[in-house]
Amino acid sequence: MLFDLKYLFDKYNVQSNGVIQVGAHYGNEIDSFLSNNVKKIICFEPAPENFKRLKEKENSFIKTYNLALGNKNDFVEMFIETANLGMSNSVLQPKLHLQEYKHITFDNKIFIQMMKLDDFLEINSSLKNDMHEYNFLCLDVQGYELEVLKGASKSLDSIKYILTEINNDFLYENCCLVNEIDSFLQKYNFLRVETKLECQSWGDAFYIKTK
Repeated sequence: MLFDLKYLFDKYNVQSNGVIQVGAHYGNEIDSFLSNNVKKIICFEPAPENFKRLKEKENSFIKTYNLALGNKNDFVEMFIETANLGMSNSVLQPKLHLQEYKHITFDNKIFIQMMKLDDFLEINSSLKNDMHEYNFLCLDVQGYELEVLKGASKSLDSIKYILTEINNDFLYENCCLVNEIDSFLQKYNFLRVETKLECQSWGDAFYIKTK
């Protein structure tokens, strides 16, 4: 993620015991969350090679799942790259990404399991019962953010903060754009309070629930 988490936690007086991180990669943000008084983290990472590294960080406070989140329960195709250590992997076909980052090529495709967060929590009742403690949602899913949010519509009742990657252009085929995320989250009383762009085509955004 592009934001310094301490900056966000301090500026907005973020109070969070638990974080749900979707597209956790190697779990690079885990230490930053813990240093900001987060006590529990649930991490989702679908790519097997990334998940091997992420799994090493699992303990009684950090739970890891080799699973993609979206708005359906199915096995889906994922485009895989290695030049960027798998950080650009996506279930969407690369588009402008191929032009803007010519050194990153997607040379493999695999099938991964996808679930709705709402349905995942129904199956894992112990996590569902603890959802009041997980009020921070972090998304890094390469253009698939809106589908993850749609599949988490019930879970959003418990969420107060959302940190997500955003797109201003179609880095991936049919990826969601930031205005679409804004419109969807407004229905759940979220307001975008911070935006940080890596370039004109993509960046990160921070949303807070206003009611």
